[in-house]
Amino acid sequence: MSLANISRKLGHHLKNQLTGTFYRTFAVQNIDVSQEAALDEENCILVDEADNTIGSASKRMCHIVGANGEIPLHRAFSVFLFNTKGEMLMQRRGNKKVTFPNVYANACCSHPLWIGDKEEDIFLAAQRRLNYELGIPVEQISPTDFNLLTRIHYHHAGDGKWGEHEIDYILFLQKDVYLDPNPDEITEVCYVQKEKLDETLSKFEAPISPWFKLIHKHRLQFWWNNLNQLHLCEDKNVHKLT
Repeated sequence: MSLANISRKLGHHLKNQLTGTFYRTFAVQNIDVSQEAALDEENCILVDEADNTIGSASKRMCHIVGANGEIPLHRAFSVFLFNTKGEMLMQRRGNKKVTFPNVYANACCSHPLWIGDKEEDIFLAAQRRLNYELGIPVEQISPTDFNLLTRIHYHHAGDGKWGEHEIDYILFLQKDVYLDPNPDEITEVCYVQKEKLDETLSKFEAPISPWFKLIHKHRLQFWWNNLNQLHLCEDKNVHKLT
């Protein structure tokens, strides 16, 4: 896919007119210092396969792949953001990311944190990360704007050193928002039309994230088809996807 280079200043004005074309912010090289620090300063929420909290561990410990491919199971979320035209935002993860750098994914994928002696609310965590990664002002998104559709359980060993093993909360959000992507987190963004999704994925210059592949394979089309009646898609189960 042909990609247009734009300046950081132009990145301030990324909106839904970007349909079908990816725009770069800055190319970045090594692991970001702040992300390296977060590996030990931030704690993820450890869960069992029923999503019951069983403790906490550093982000580093929750993503290191063990000798047999094991990774501690922890809680996460994936935000699928749509504009009012029904187009879905996709991003390319920055090459300073520790886990799955340079891959394409949905709008935002991250973790609620264990803060002090309690769990961070999943919707507040999503609001926080949308602001940090995509620069969406916090006042533009309320926790009540999210639709929690379901939870998925997946495991992927990544590059063999850093991987994921998550109970992933699937959050849908439809709203026109202001974007100012953080270049340490995201290098490209684009809104994609539903009928052109497969064509767009086939033209990407890098791999698709493993969680997006699974969601696309199993559920995305159904959810997207029911964007205006998402209550039909909601369930309380944890679905193990492979």
